[in-house]
Amino acid sequence: MKLFRKRLIPEECIPLDDDEVLYRDDKIIVTAWKTIRPKYAFNHGFSCYFMDEGYKVSEFLRPDDSLLYWYCDIIDYEHDEESDAFVFRDLLADVIVYPDGFVKVIDLDEFEEALEKELLTSPDVRKAIRSLSRLLDLIYDHKFDILTNEITKRIQ
Repeated sequence: MKLFRKRLIPEECIPLDDDEVLYRDDKIIVTAWKTIRPKYAFNHGFSCYFMDEGYKVSEFLRPDDSLLYWYCDIIDYEHDEESDAFVFRDLLADVIVYPDGFVKVIDLDEFEEALEKELLTSPDVRKAIRSLSRLLDLIYDHKFDILTNEITKRIQ
């Protein structure tokens, strides 16, 4: 299996060769990873791609393995069955959930820029808004642990 991260702003498609796939079924993929570009605050973590839901939840960990925050990307994907390659496209709107429960929606300026530059289609926008709405509903209904538990289950 091969994984790729495709961004619209800046435009790039990066193979995630160093990500280790810990679990996979028809609905989710769980990976362990180290940062591509080293950061002071965090250097590794785990991600769960919820393919049917249109988001990826990542656990960003500090060097001492403590949780910095959960970072949620709104995504879509393409899967080439022959090569078993997944290209996960970042649809730009993101949500950060801090350990104390504080929630921050970010990068809506990039989302607007992508609309202005016609990098997103109308179906892309509808898909992104639906996924973002479902994710925020889970968070605000105090059910975010349903998502984070998928990571915990798969890394033990």
